[in-house]
Amino acid sequence: MRHFLTLNDFSKDEIIEILNLGLQIKKEAKARDFKPYLKDQKLAMIFEKSSTRTRVSFDVGMNELGGHALFLSSSDIQIGRGEPIK
Repeated sequence: MRHFLTLNDFSKDEIIEILNLGLQIKKEAKARDFKPYLKDQKLAMIFEKSSTRTRVSFDVGMNELGGHALFLSSSDIQIGRGEPIK
């Protein structure tokens, strides 16, 4: 798995492929035809500021694509006390 941190990490062809896949997934979602693109994938959500809409959107999106989202609040994790995020 590659992390998407900056566009410079990808070639032009890879970016076009990512955008085309996004368009395909959006079209399938409009038809309520959700495929498990993220089957067995996990997403840990850590927000510096509360964001209900963002949290719910990611949670629903992961669920619809077969993945699982986990929200970690500041009281659940030890950031700032020596425990790195990665």
